[in-house]
Order: sequence, then C-alpha cells, then structure tokens
Amino acid sequence: MEEPFYKDGLNFECQRCSACCRYEPGYVFLSEIDVKDLSEKLKMSRTDFFKKYCRKVDIGGFSRISLVEKENNDCIFWENGGCKVYTYRPLQCRTYPFWRPYLESEDDWNALEASCPGVNKGNLHPRTEIEQKLNQRLNEPMIEDLN
Repeated sequence: MEEPFYKDGLNFECQRCSACCRYEPGYVFLSEIDVKDLSEKLKMSRTDFFKKYCRKVDIGGFSRISLVEKENNDCIFWENGGCKVYTYRPLQCRTYPFWRPYLESEDDWNALEASCPGVNKGNLHPRTEIEQKLNQRLNEPMIEDLN
C-alpha cells in the first residue's frame, strides 16, 4: 500500500476567517453524538433541537440531517465573530479541513488553500492525528432522519 502524501503530516492553523461557516450555502451533517451534545448545551429536547436547528437533505439516493442556515447562508450558530457553540461544534466542524476529499492528493490539499487561508500554515498535524480524524468521521455515522 502506498504511503499518503501527508505521511510526514500537514500544516494547518485556523485563521478565524469564518470562510468555512459563512457566506456560501452548504451542509453541516450531524451525528448522534453531535445532536446529544448540542441539545444538552442548548438545554433543549432532541425533538425541539431538530425542529429549530435541523433539516433533512436528500443527496443522490441517500439522506442526511444538516443544520439549517441563516438567510444569508451563515451557519445558524455563527454570531458576533464566531461560533456560539464552539466547544460543542459538530464533528464535521471539528475535523475540518482533514476530510477525505482534501486528502486524496497533494494537489487537492493545496487547492483548498484558495478558500481556507489556514492550509499550509501554522502547526504541523502528524499523520496519526489526521488519520484519527478520518476514522472518527467513518466511525461516527451521520443521522439520516429526523426522529
């Protein structure tokens, strides 16, 4: 098996630009753990959390539960310059930018730099950490229905 291009790690440091949470439409898919943590943090029942903050998204033959967005496409939890649930932010947010599509090749990783100024800057994240994040996304399945 061939070694991944990130075998020696990758540099990344969030620049707090909020480009990944604002301005463009997108999805923040949720796991059971995400919903449990966010519901508890917000002191809401699971049902009320789903009603207020979630939507079902159908994508090419499967569905996922995503956070809703504000009318301007900002994340529903982005306000006053940051994430109001940062400590409890969803797995998708915690593992960014170490997502499989960006780690397919060095070109894919470097192309991300155009939209994320933290790529190739700051701290070196070792291969073990990157692969732990990839595995966490695989082992924490996303919710498929609002129930």
